Amino acid sequence: MKIQIPKGETIEINTIVLDLNGTLAVKGIVSDKTKELILKLKELNYRIVLISGDIRGNAKIISDELGIELFLGVTSQEKAEQMLQFDKETTAAIGNARIDIGTFENSKISIATMQSEGIHTEILRYVDVIVPTIEDALSLFIDIKSLAGTLRK
Repeated sequence: MKIQIPKGETIEINTIVLDLNGTLAVKGIVSDKTKELILKLKELNYRIVLISGDIRGNAKIISDELGIELFLGVTSQEKAEQMLQFDKETTAAIGNARIDIGTFENSKISIATMQSEGIHTEILRYVDVIVPTIEDALSLFIDIKSLAGTLRK
């Protein structure tokens, strides 16, 4: 999906990489609204990918349920290595924790969510956008004018 930043560049995002715990799922649960948004993004031809340290042991169950790709990355470095298989210029990353720095560094757009599992302050220098919830983050790729407005200089 092409995003025209007012008086700026045009960005094309084709892949959205998600963290699991504290981002896609809160306390191990993916909300119904989040599931609906994932389905809508897939209908819009975004490639949705989950890279998780799988601290709760449910990443495969969730990825299978949502029909999205799963890669494991137990450290920020491992997540960074997983990101090398994607085109940095067309990939967005969404996360909340220090382990997500590796995904943020290797994406064109990085978004942090501030849900109830918290946000690590060290990631702030690596993110472009901060939103309250995963629903807000995913919605930015559906209503791209909101994302363009947020990224405008």
